[in-house]
Amino acid sequence: MSDILEKIIAVKHEEIAAAQKRMPLSAVRADAESRVLTRDFEGALRAKIAQGQAGVIAEIKKASPSKGLLRADAQFIPADIAQSYAQGDGRTSAACLSVLTDRQFFQGSVDYLKQARASVDLPVLRKDFMVAPYHIYESRAMGADAVLLIAAALDDRLMAELEAIALSLDMAVLVEVHDAHELERALRLKTPLLGINNRNLRTFETRLQTTLELQKHLPPERLLVTESGIATAADVQLLREAGVHAFLVGEAFMRAPEPGLALAQLFD
Repeated sequence: MSDILEKIIAVKHEEIAAAQKRMPLSAVRADAESRVLTRDFEGALRAKIAQGQAGVIAEIKKASPSKGLLRADAQFIPADIAQSYAQGDGRTSAACLSVLTDRQFFQGSVDYLKQARASVDLPVLRKDFMVAPYHIYESRAMGADAVLLIAAALDDRLMAELEAIALSLDMAVLVEVHDAHELERALRLKTPLLGINNRNLRTFETRLQTTLELQKHLPPERLLVTESGIATAADVQLLREAGVHAFLVGEAFMRAPEPGLALAQLFD
């Protein structure tokens, strides 16, 4: 585990402890279990792919530890960004949204997810660092249709437990891996959604070859989602020619005046 990831995980445990003082696990679980009608995250990706398009999970992300501020306050309006992604250029648009909710490291917010989801019909992934059952129930209570589990941050037992809770709440689970060992662990889970992150956890360098190498080990029923480092049409072409059709992209769009048009230009 990288130093930055260790630091983030430590903060997440502190946040969970504080959150449980405000609302105990039993209460947030009851709230989550009272929610109905999740949007079909996996289905939305597969529908786009069936149409011959890329299945794009478009990210709403204000900042990152490595890149700093990506979009200034005046232009960072989650509902407007979500609508831009949903519209695209009228022909090419996002299949799903991903919203960063981590506050300390990514300047995210739970409210950003709520605002984005309320403004469109797209399924929404809560992108954060999930380390406890509380996080999964909290995610459903806030309206998330899917959650991200990062293999590097979880042991096998906890990862399986968090997946089981999410599936019981009718949520999709995207498991993120960085190497062959993490992929082997992720393939023991039930979720068909496997995210391959091309970014090195220690150096933050990106290498699209990571996706192409790990793709060989995926059973055909699993849906590969490539993450990080997709910045040009050539990147998209390289991956699509190799049979990769689902993408999670954020930073490439966040600096654009109109994120949805930037998405359409990249994937058209």
